[in-house]
Amino acid sequence: MKHKILLPTDFSENAWQAINYALELYKNEDCDFYILNVFSATGNILASLLNMEPGSGLYNAAKEQSEMGLSNLLDELILKENGDKKHQFKTISQFNNIIEAIKQIVEQKDIEMIVMGTKGETYSKAKAFGSTATYVMEKVRNCPVIVVPQNAKKVLPKEIVFPTSYKTHYKRRELNYLTNLAKKCEATIAVLHISDLNELSIRQKENKQLLEDILEGTNYKFYALSHNDVETALNIFVESRGSDMVAFINKKHAFFGSILTNPMVKDISFHSKVPIFVMHDLRN
Repeated sequence: MKHKILLPTDFSENAWQAINYALELYKNEDCDFYILNVFSATGNILASLLNMEPGSGLYNAAKEQSEMGLSNLLDELILKENGDKKHQFKTISQFNNIIEAIKQIVEQKDIEMIVMGTKGETYSKAKAFGSTATYVMEKVRNCPVIVVPQNAKKVLPKEIVFPTSYKTHYKRRELNYLTNLAKKCEATIAVLHISDLNELSIRQKENKQLLEDILEGTNYKFYALSHNDVETALNIFVESRGSDMVAFINKKHAFFGSILTNPMVKDISFHSKVPIFVMHDLRN
């Protein structure tokens, strides 16, 4: 089966690193990689949508710059891949809102995974994720996404940390991407429960057993940390073990939802080093 992977790019260094991560992740597998650049005339997409008419000078200049950037990127990839027949590249230049463009292409091309950088041209050390990456993780709910930090290790994951509260039950199809990724990379799934309570409730024990059933066939281990700050505990766990990826399901009102929705705490350092794999609650 041929994989279909979407690679959004703004031609930044981080976007290039994310593309290389995707190539390594799907090495020796048949893939169509769709490289997307969404362009506008100004940094303000709303102003661009209002003022840029197709055929206008502003529109044509922005489109030409986008297409030239994609052409140069394609040349680099073909050179890097050295004629690898298993990887095919298709470029898409589109004038749109980035989130709408991604949603549209995911549907049209039957994309199974998005891989992108955490930050783009407007790189900021004060934030762990750029606004585009954050919006994609939160809003594009029809496809999982891997966001790759600029300082991420150039290796495939050998330990994927999966934080959970055991307070909601998971469905097998929600975790298919995680189990498939773990098998592909021969990675261990480290299921991490963080709580300031020592005992699990009956319901939590049932959900833990359900999760164990779903993960059968993969390498997995259960861990527990006592802490009332989820982000800090997760950071300590990842840093101390040298874990390679953090994966979670973006459930609405999740106990660790602040990882995405709140401004990042500057000392939560794993965000700057470890790819984040976001799946979605199929009931949302």
